[in-house]
Formats: sequence, C-alpha cells, structure tokens
Amino acid sequence: MTTSAHPSRRHVLAAGAAGTATTALGLTGASQQTARAADLPLLGTYDVVVVGSGAAGMTAALTAAAQGLSCVVLEKAPTFGGSAARSGAGIWIPNNSVLLAAGVPDTPAKAAAYLSAVYKWLALAAVNAKGAAVATQCLARGTAAALRGEKPLTMGQSLAAGLRLGLRSAGVPVWLGTPLSDLHVEDGAVTGAVVTRDGGPGLVRARRGVIVGSGGFEHNAAMRAQYQRQPIGTDWTVGAKENTGDGIRAGHRLGAALGLMDDAWWGPAIPVPGQPYFCLAERTLPGGLLVNAAGARFVNEAAPYSDVVHTMYDVHDTSPAIPSWLIVDQHYRNRYLFKDVLPTLPFPAAWYDSGAAHKAWTLDALAASIGVPATALRTTVDRFNSQALKGKDPDFHRGDSAYDHYYTDPSVLPNSCLAPLWLPPYHAFRIVPGDLGTKGGLLTDARARVLREDGSVIRGLYAAGNASAAVMGHSYAGAGSTIGPAMTFGYVAAKDIAGTL
Repeated sequence: MTTSAHPSRRHVLAAGAAGTATTALGLTGASQQTARAADLPLLGTYDVVVVGSGAAGMTAALTAAAQGLSCVVLEKAPTFGGSAARSGAGIWIPNNSVLLAAGVPDTPAKAAAYLSAVYKWLALAAVNAKGAAVATQCLARGTAAALRGEKPLTMGQSLAAGLRLGLRSAGVPVWLGTPLSDLHVEDGAVTGAVVTRDGGPGLVRARRGVIVGSGGFEHNAAMRAQYQRQPIGTDWTVGAKENTGDGIRAGHRLGAALGLMDDAWWGPAIPVPGQPYFCLAERTLPGGLLVNAAGARFVNEAAPYSDVVHTMYDVHDTSPAIPSWLIVDQHYRNRYLFKDVLPTLPFPAAWYDSGAAHKAWTLDALAASIGVPATALRTTVDRFNSQALKGKDPDFHRGDSAYDHYYTDPSVLPNSCLAPLWLPPYHAFRIVPGDLGTKGGLLTDARARVLREDGSVIRGLYAAGNASAAVMGHSYAGAGSTIGPAMTFGYVAAKDIAGTL
C-alpha cells in the first residue's frame, strides 16, 4: 500500500465503484489449481508475461523489454491490437513531452484541476476553413498512397502497428490465438498463465509478474446481465469480439476486488447491420434532436457521449428512452456527412430494412413509423424550432458549454449547435446504449498492482486497460480517456516489476 498522503488510485475508485464482489479460492482450491497447472506442458519461461496485445499490453511489453526483462505477449485473437486497433487512437496523457515540445502550456496541477471539474473544451469543427484544409491534406496523402499501391494505416490501426513494430524490434514474441484459461499461483504469488496454444493447454511461467491487459467483458452476455443495467447485451458494443472478461474472471477467482463493473465507455449507437455505429457528430450537429418513446426530448444531445447514455439509463424506468430516436430533416442531410454517407446521398436500404433508419414526408408519418405519439413529436419539434431560432435551449442547455460546440457548424448562428427542422422528408435513427468497451474490472493501486477486497496486494499480478477498474471512475475526461490511462498503467506496471518505478 502506498504511504502517500494523497488518495491512492484504489481509494478513488472504491468510492465510486459499483458491483463490487469477492470470490476467493480456498487454500485447497488454490493448491489443486497449482497442482493441475504444474502438470501441463511448459510453453516457456519469461520475466514478464503480458496477457493481451492492446494498447495496455503492448505498452507494458515494450516497457518491460526496455528495462532488460524478457517478455512474451499472449493474445486470444488471431490478430493483434485489440479494441485499440478499432479506435480513433486518441491518447489522453496531460503534460506529455510532445505537448510541451509544441509549446503548449500544461502542468500536473492543471491536469488535476481539469479532472476534478471535468470541464469542457472547444475545438475547430470539421466544417470550418482549417478543418477543410486538413481534410484536403489527408485526401491528398491517401490518394498518393493509393497510386503507389499502398493502403495506409490510420487511427487505431496505426497505433497498434507502431506498437507491434516496436515489439518486433525489441525481440518480444507475440503469440496470437492463445487465450488465457487461468492464472498460475505458487506460494501465494502469481507466477504464470495457463493458456491454450495450438489446440492444447499449457503453462507459461513468469519469474517476475503477470500483467493482465486482456480487455473488458463487453462480449460476455452473462457478465453484462449480472453487473450492468438493463436493457443491455453484446450486440451494441464496438469492442473487440474476443473481449469476454477472461483476465477479469481469472483475477477474481484469486480473490481480486472488482470495481466499476456497472459502467462502460458508453456512447449513443445506431444499430445498423454489420456493426453498430458509434454516433458522435451526428447527434450534435444543428438540425437534429433526440426524443424518447413518448416523443419528448430528455437530454442535451451535444453532451459527452458517456453522459448521454447515463441519462438514457437514468430516465428509462420512468420515461423509456432505450431505444431513443435521433430526428433530423432533409436540410440537415443536405449539409452534413452521416456516418460514411455523403450529404444528399440515400442511406443503404439495409438500414431501413433493419429498422435502424426511417424516413417520412411528415412528422406525423415519421412518428407512426417509429412508434411515438404524433402530437407529442410535433409539439417537441415546434418547441425545439422556436428555441433554435433564438439560439437558446432553456430546457437542456445545449450550446451553453464549450464542449457542446466540438462537433458543430460554425456557420450556423446564433448557436452553432441549434437549427430548426423544417425541410421534408424527415429522418429518424434508432439510438441504443453503445460502448467502446466496458470500464470495470480488477481493482488496482497507483502501481497497477491488483488488490484484494481488504486492500492487500496479490503478489505478482498487475492489470491495465479495460481489464482494470478505470482510473477515470464514472467520468469521461475527453477523447483518449481509455487509451491514455491504459498505456500509462501498462508502462507503470512494467516499471514496477522491473523495480525502476
């Protein structure tokens, strides 16, 4: 335990953690597990064993290698990168060397003040001159690469590829298709991982420690049903399908405490066929509003995406809001990109066939199509329109915060978040509680060591990323709040194992 006078990571998380539980193995069970594992084929022995090849795992492995430790990365999926490879690759790390070198003033004190208040910020929208210039530059680079017969990696894939290249350069093996079955314990310390490799079980020993970076449990229906608010399932997440909580369950069997199991990195999603679409700018741009099953607004549509879903759940029992509906008009469609569909172009027929999208020439007909009261929807849109023309939203304060203007249209005045709906046809999109992954998991301290319910450390066991209870708690500091802490605590874990923290 830390001796610092400041609250530890565990104390911060414990105050807001929900769904906490403990299921410790008895001495007999632990002995039996150790005996069984000892009889398995030994697949290798390393100083550090890392479970998971996402941002947390690969950062941990790179750091361990940089400290002169031998390391292996065990990955369940047939590909590396985990959910990080599917992300926008934002990395929320305040006061970092890149920021400081660019002349951006930042300090640890400013970061702490920000996290305390979780205030909101302003960025230039993609529709302004600078955004258009950046888009043109990106298009030119992509076109040049295509002419060379190359397929550039961008966002999360480029992050994952860069980390993987670093591991290859450092001589760190990455074993794909190698899922974790259990953790190996000797003399009360975690000393390895039991895995399946080439179709059979085996033991990978760790001389110094095991770092669990195996992701969350977003694709484990039983765990979501046990810990999270309903309705929920596994169809609305965009997390990697291999994320079924393997590392969390393995640590829990050893008596690890859990935290924040009720929460996720939420965001409104449209359940289009194939994979749900994590809806960011579309619900914030002027000329759209969210309504519940009663046809009424219930939230500031431009609020941070995690906050919108928290509100959907908070009100659902009394005013059903799952699903909700994003309502826009044709003027909106003529101006803005929607997912990957260019302005004015029709949406795929499969969207309509699946019920994810609806279109009608009147609000009454649209209401009938989505099953909300027509009178209520008309009243809601009329009120919204009158407020939009004035540039004020006294009901939900959309546009009052700088954050609300992050994804907006600066050419719309007096409030870039608000515009009336007036041009038919009208469109509706089904909105459900999507997520980038769950944020609950093994409770850790400031050194990324996994803790028991009584606060004692499980020797040799570390966790980072979505396999651990998020350091952000129930809040969301901004883009990169998932990957930034994941990489940070992967780094911290490896440094602690090496004794160089």
